[in-house]
Amino acid sequence: MSGALAEAPLVLVLDDEAPVRTALDSLLRSVGFRVACFAAPQELLDSGLAVAAGCLVLDIRLQVASGLDFQAQLSEAGIRIPVVFMTGHGDIPMTVRAMKAGAQDFLTKPFRDQDMLDAVAAAIERDRGRRAAEGRVAGIAERYRTLTPRERQIMALVAEGLMNKEIAGRLGLSEITIKIHRGQVMRKMEARSITDLVRIADALGLCAAGSGQSLMVG
Repeated sequence: MSGALAEAPLVLVLDDEAPVRTALDSLLRSVGFRVACFAAPQELLDSGLAVAAGCLVLDIRLQVASGLDFQAQLSEAGIRIPVVFMTGHGDIPMTVRAMKAGAQDFLTKPFRDQDMLDAVAAAIERDRGRRAAEGRVAGIAERYRTLTPRERQIMALVAEGLMNKEIAGRLGLSEITIKIHRGQVMRKMEARSITDLVRIADALGLCAAGSGQSLMVG
């Protein structure tokens, strides 16, 4: 497999009708996607590919399970792959349930090839954004773990909006000591400003404990 192909987004197709799988495999590969097709939910789960894929094209009515139930099963397993549903028997309640559960799109058969390609492209872009955001948060969390307990206390109080003098009074330390610790926090967290530090704290879901306890990553 060439390097370019290996890096192409992976699309999973789950439909119990072989002609549908074949047609979608050909269509998606024609625009450069990697494709893996499955006839049953368990077959897909056993492959282990769901965590690496950028999109799942899923028939809402399967012989062994409901596509909506499988979407819920993936969510419960922590697999947040964007789903493009297909159906020949769609109705409004079904569509609403799918979209509320996070489906990217809901296409009624027969659909135009371009509609499917557009839906898959949008799903993959959504997945890229999610993975990038998770990567940023993971990097921030890793930097947060390098802070000392005292630095975490000071980060919490800075994020609350307290000035150096106020933090010093609350912790019983000198103002110069607070300045030094705050400088260390800014450096370790790669924050360019106090506003930046507050955004970082918010991204991590950090909660400041009023008693000066250290922050905990949620």
